Amino acid sequence: MVSLAIALAFLPFLITLLIRYRHYLALLYRAVLAGWLRDRLTGVPREQRAFQYLLAHAIPGDPRHVLQTFDQWCYRGEHLSSVGPDKGRIVERLLQERAPLRVLELGTYCGYGTVLLAQGLPPGGRLYTVAVDPRHAAVAEKVIRLAGFDEQTVELIVGPTEEVIPRLREEHGLLKADFVFMDHWKRCYLRDLRLLESHQLLAEGATVLADNVLFPGAPHFLQYAKTCGKYRCKVHRASLEYCRAIPDGVAELCYVGNR
Repeated sequence: MVSLAIALAFLPFLITLLIRYRHYLALLYRAVLAGWLRDRLTGVPREQRAFQYLLAHAIPGDPRHVLQTFDQWCYRGEHLSSVGPDKGRIVERLLQERAPLRVLELGTYCGYGTVLLAQGLPPGGRLYTVAVDPRHAAVAEKVIRLAGFDEQTVELIVGPTEEVIPRLREEHGLLKADFVFMDHWKRCYLRDLRLLESHQLLAEGATVLADNVLFPGAPHFLQYAKTCGKYRCKVHRASLEYCRAIPDGVAELCYVGNR
């Protein structure tokens, strides 16, 4: 009886928590549990399932339609951690304003952000994208080619970012990046930003965008960007990809160098 009374006493509190965090619980189910279960039941990774959907429904050579088809899959099918349409519009606008010739993406994943960046390149522009996981890189390359971009426009580099960044100039010919988009492990944002600085890979006035700085968050990265004196920094608030009820944001850094 005492145990039952205690349980009943906590029931309103538990209900309140469930209501308050229902969107996060739904995200946990869609992004983690459901995907994991389908992976085990089908034997096909979720990234490959997404590509199969693209292959069946997207128009080859039309990057915008490839992105729209990807969005349809993520809204109606399975949640994948790509930048998505809401924050994607922020990236598109800034690309159009800056018109960068040399773009670096850290975190290719399935190639969504890569296609988004590549379609915004000015004539003569080139995109270097770094994929950490070889399995994801294999899917991303097929997505990139499906969208119509060849190796002259998009170079896919596979390897840990902490190993790739020091080799970008010597092995890949990237002297300095005008525009950097970070969308890989959030705990690596600060480390990789400092690597770009130490290897002098940021052009003067370069734009650095970092996704998911509010959720799941990159507090050390933001603190450094705001206090080190090398950047002008602001956060564009938006919603988490494919989950409009969860707030998120994209950090925009303008590199001004050491003052």
